[in-house]
Amino acid sequence: MTKSRVFVLSVSALILSPIMFGGLTACQPSEKNKNTEIDVASFYKGKKVKWIIPYSPGGGYDEYARLLSPYLKKYTGARFDILNLPGAGGMRGANELFSSPSDGLTIGMINGSALVTNALVGIKGADYKIGEFEFLGRVVADTHVLIVSKQSSYESFEQILNAEDELKIGATGLGGSTYLDAVIIKEAFGLNLNIIHGFDSSSVIRQAMLRGNIVGSWGSWGSAIDAVDDGRHIVVLQSGTERNADLPDVPTVFEMIEKSSNQERTLAIVTAWESLNAVGRPVAAAPGTPAEKIQFLRAAFKKTMHDPELLKDLKQAGRAISYASGDEMSKLVESATAMPDDIEQLFVRAIKGEL
Repeated sequence: MTKSRVFVLSVSALILSPIMFGGLTACQPSEKNKNTEIDVASFYKGKKVKWIIPYSPGGGYDEYARLLSPYLKKYTGARFDILNLPGAGGMRGANELFSSPSDGLTIGMINGSALVTNALVGIKGADYKIGEFEFLGRVVADTHVLIVSKQSSYESFEQILNAEDELKIGATGLGGSTYLDAVIIKEAFGLNLNIIHGFDSSSVIRQAMLRGNIVGSWGSWGSAIDAVDDGRHIVVLQSGTERNADLPDVPTVFEMIEKSSNQERTLAIVTAWESLNAVGRPVAAAPGTPAEKIQFLRAAFKKTMHDPELLKDLKQAGRAISYASGDEMSKLVESATAMPDDIEQLFVRAIKGEL
């Protein structure tokens, strides 16, 4: 049941092109543009493109890359060779991509949200500038969920919001996504939480929930599906401005803002948090890659992400997608890195584990 899900969400953008006057010929692509398209297509035909994945084989990033590769070949004529470069929480691969030749023959799927947070903190070893990557588009932005044990006395986020007793929430390492989500939403809504960090993985956290050591935790919907479907846990809150199709009865963080005692500040924090989540897992080329090659690769990526056969493959693998274009990705990154000073400092402290 759970492995057959695939969620397809698209970020829409309205692009207005200048209207050319002077007759029918002005509406046709110029010969120069046609020749450029032909030249770029010829350039990629039969070429090998290095595809950097900043995590080990067998993980989610690796699986996405292997699912997408045949379709990128279909629409570019090039072969995409996956190079796994795990290390430093994804930074090793990001650094390699950033310093790669700008010839259009190297791309990478990066952990965009983590790279933004690393940039905010100025973490040592981050030798890239996230705003300078040439984004082709986004594969997915995971829905983040707050889950609680079915054995607990809590069945809704509103109950947690009004709880007088301190709730124990589990998280992995300081500054990790499960910790960051818990701290940020705690600060946004003024929750009475004791965030216990240091768990090795989300599965270990869920085991602690079953034992009654903790009440709940944050995580991705994809990692929580099985435990929710078999009745061990329930979802009480989700990220996003709209409800995930799989969670029609679970409120989003934005819906709960009206319950906050300081709605203005809660909105500011939640908006920044959502901007960070929305960056997701983008695919990018090295800075300085020629515009005509980026345009070609973006078009191929878009066709890939909407290919019916790929959607079938993703459904069979139980992998979600939420496509965003290259232009939309650039705007999402800009939004995520343009927080108000006080909100940015809140995130920096949370990432460093100071809250």
